[in-house]
Amino acid sequence: MATSHESLWSTAVRLRGNPRAAVWTEPMWGLSMALVLPYASVYMLALGLSDQQIGLLATIGILSQTVFGLLGGVITDKLGRRATTAVFDLVAWSVPCLIWAVAQNFWFFLGASLVNGAWQVTQNSWDCLLVEDAEPRLITRVYSLVRVAADLSALFAPVAAVLVARFGLEPAVRILYVNAFVVMTAKVWILYRASHETDVGRLRMTQVAGRSTWSLLREYRGVGAVIRRSPGTLYSVAVMAVVAAVALVTGTFWQIAVSQRLGVPDALLPFFPMARSILSMLFFFTLIPRLTGGAQLRRPTRWGFVAYLAGQLLLVAIPAADGARTSTYLLLGVTLVLDGFGGGILAMLAESLVALHVDKLERSRVMAMQRTAVMLVTAPFGWIAGWLSGVDRSWPFVLTSSLLVLGLVLTGWAPTLPQHDVDEPPLPVPPGPETARGM
Repeated sequence: MATSHESLWSTAVRLRGNPRAAVWTEPMWGLSMALVLPYASVYMLALGLSDQQIGLLATIGILSQTVFGLLGGVITDKLGRRATTAVFDLVAWSVPCLIWAVAQNFWFFLGASLVNGAWQVTQNSWDCLLVEDAEPRLITRVYSLVRVAADLSALFAPVAAVLVARFGLEPAVRILYVNAFVVMTAKVWILYRASHETDVGRLRMTQVAGRSTWSLLREYRGVGAVIRRSPGTLYSVAVMAVVAAVALVTGTFWQIAVSQRLGVPDALLPFFPMARSILSMLFFFTLIPRLTGGAQLRRPTRWGFVAYLAGQLLLVAIPAADGARTSTYLLLGVTLVLDGFGGGILAMLAESLVALHVDKLERSRVMAMQRTAVMLVTAPFGWIAGWLSGVDRSWPFVLTSSLLVLGLVLTGWAPTLPQHDVDEPPLPVPPGPETARGM
């Protein structure tokens, strides 16, 4: 049994079962999609798309995610957490990677965005696979480890930079998308082999067996009532919506602003997320565990919003230039420190708050409803940010700053947040063969 004073690394070593399988396969994201994401927006620009079209694609992608997200809870309960994760990871990542690799114009990206929206199904099932067999006291640590595992992608950023410098932007990005297809497909297979269906998953599969998808969807009305009666759940949804909207805008337009407004060469673009990830990882092993070790999460949430807001405002304040100067890189370095802490802790806390408030037996459906609500709120911000970027490439970050101010206000109104160190009673699990393989 882990203690609250145990180091993050010790927790990672002691994990077993599904949490171990999910956490230890997550670094493969860094060998696949994380290599190409720093170039995704400038790749679209290189193929002739406008800022407005890129923003529109972001909004369409969110709308696609909304549809899949609404179905995610039902699919996860009917197929089980393990099978759903495997099937929809292939649909949501392997297939779009091949489309992006051969893309020629807006319509290729549109098709890939619509298919890629299926990742919201696997986000639901993967979250359940990750936490349902984990001790409640370890949930914030497990999500911290997931963030650290994703941040390990920073170590591979020079590979993308070398390819771009050697072959040019467009050919290099096509190569990176093919690589992402191969590695993500391998990740799906390894996670499937190393995991097993959760106790809650087996119970839910038994409960919904023989029932139609539509009858299960109709029950979402009752799930919505459960969410509305829980102030903590409503607060966690609000925080997640703000964090998601900021992540959508920054993930889409940060590289464009740095490349086109501040004059940073394309070959250097992956080094910025690399630095941000390294800093975030350091924070997760040092400062963040100290801030989130207590029972109350309101204060670290507030600190996360303040740091993230400061980073966004500083990015807006950096003077535009045809070519990046030394002062530009120094100021960008400061923004990366602030973003690495603020963005990292908020992403972890947003997921943790949701997991801590969800009723165990209703986890997949409640989380599906939460994500659907979040995506409906988030969807317009891609198009809005695209329009703003077409006017001035600093304006999307004025928008994100405003959203983070809203997050600070919401944190001031937050209800008492839960303790995360109390064990829950075991669930009544129906008899069935044990399929755990361990790792």
